[in-house]
Amino acid sequence: MAAETTTVAAPSTHSSADERTDLSGFGYQQELHRGVGYFASFAAGFSFVSILTTVFQLFGLGFSFGGAAFFWTWPAVFAGQLLVALCFAELAARYPISGSIFQWSSRLAGTDFGWFTGWVMIVGQILTVATAAIALQAVLPSIWSGFQLIGGSSADSAPTSPTGAQNAVLLGLLLLVVTTVINIIGVRLMAMLTSVGVVIELLGVAALVVALFFQAERSPSVVLTTEGAPEGSYLPLWLASSLMAAYVMVGFDSAGELSEETHRPRRTTPRTIIRALVVSGLGGVLLLLGGLVAAPSLTDGTLATGGLAGVLTSQLGGVGGRLLLAAVAVAVFACTLAVQTSGARMMFSMARERSLPFHRVLGKVSPRTGTPIATSLVVGVGAAIALAVNWNQSAVFTALASLCIAMLYLAYLGVTLPLLLKRLRLRRSGGLESGIAEDGRPLFSLGRWGIAINVVAVAYQVVMVVNLVWPRPEIYDLTGDTWWLKWSALLFIGLTLVVGAVIHWRNRVRHDGAIMLGALHTSAEPQEAAA
Repeated sequence: MAAETTTVAAPSTHSSADERTDLSGFGYQQELHRGVGYFASFAAGFSFVSILTTVFQLFGLGFSFGGAAFFWTWPAVFAGQLLVALCFAELAARYPISGSIFQWSSRLAGTDFGWFTGWVMIVGQILTVATAAIALQAVLPSIWSGFQLIGGSSADSAPTSPTGAQNAVLLGLLLLVVTTVINIIGVRLMAMLTSVGVVIELLGVAALVVALFFQAERSPSVVLTTEGAPEGSYLPLWLASSLMAAYVMVGFDSAGELSEETHRPRRTTPRTIIRALVVSGLGGVLLLLGGLVAAPSLTDGTLATGGLAGVLTSQLGGVGGRLLLAAVAVAVFACTLAVQTSGARMMFSMARERSLPFHRVLGKVSPRTGTPIATSLVVGVGAAIALAVNWNQSAVFTALASLCIAMLYLAYLGVTLPLLLKRLRLRRSGGLESGIAEDGRPLFSLGRWGIAINVVAVAYQVVMVVNLVWPRPEIYDLTGDTWWLKWSALLFIGLTLVVGAVIHWRNRVRHDGAIMLGALHTSAEPQEAAA
């Protein structure tokens, strides 16, 4: 892709009226309330990634497969996802619209393809909300045994145990009630709570890293060994352990979901998408390394079952460990809230195109709160159902985590692949459209590196999708003898696409053809000035 040639205009103040005019260039009215600033936009992406939530949730799982060397899955996944984030940043600058994955895919590959991309993303986000909510089980019982409501305080609270899995579902359902109410109240409350949660999470990460390294039991060179890994060929084990890193580093695009609620989105959103992933990547690598060097033992099995929560309580004592775990609990709350908000905006964006059942209700924004109340309820209820049907499934943590991330990776691929094809078609004419942001500066661009970055991003995503849906009984079927659980990822994805095909066909028949999106408008420059 060629470098941008747009002349840099002088920075200008950009009013809310300008933002409404910019949005109207796509054919949409300003219905959602713009109450999201730069930090809140960053917080939306960072909270979705939420390294405290997800690293604590799946550290033990990653270590149980790959031992100490599972650490290297983190930089590998981070590098791949950074390439994806760079591609998304370009699109966020050009199409600052809610339902970003659906909108981007539709404008790159047509609305039929984009609809399926959005549909897969919605289902994946609902599953991710459920998976984030049950992360409370990895934290709360370690703070106080009274949080183990199923079986009493003496019951096994390990997430993969029957009592631990059932308690995770119960705690998750209670959390979903709270986040759904907050989402209904309004975006300003959501943004404020998410921002507060991110501040606490950042402080918690810094405190945890310092505390873990001060309690080091071994040198960081342990990551060059496979200590703690089970017997057998190591490569398959290492690939399985990458589930943890793959699960953590998604959701940075959620800043794009809030574009219609963000001030100066063409300038703000690309930067916050990249920054959310980079900060998460740096913080996560230190957390992983700290946990490995501070663990009392890498070979007695406690790190695989207790994870980082066990390391904290054993090394820092009752009071210190519990205080830091409280910060993790706040991060779980903020993560669940951010993921639910993102899913609700995706569903709203598709519903206002009359492309979902009950679109009149789902596509409506409350004039009082400025939020799509119905979609917030549907995402919350959908996540609750996903938890409830797994009440007796001890693999609820691993299966839901792997499945929801596979769905998100597929949806991401539904953007980066058509983006690559568009780059190849337009490479002689300069690549993606140029334009200016709200401050008069050129839109974010990868320039001549666009094609190379995009190619590697797509290759990485294909490999990870195959890795995530691979029918490993250790992930999907802890019983070891239930074939449909073992193949549940592929079966569920297939069922999702079949159901989606029926819904999409029905909508095309009822609405006389394909979805018709508004006109392209890839610059904050006023339409009449750009003509």
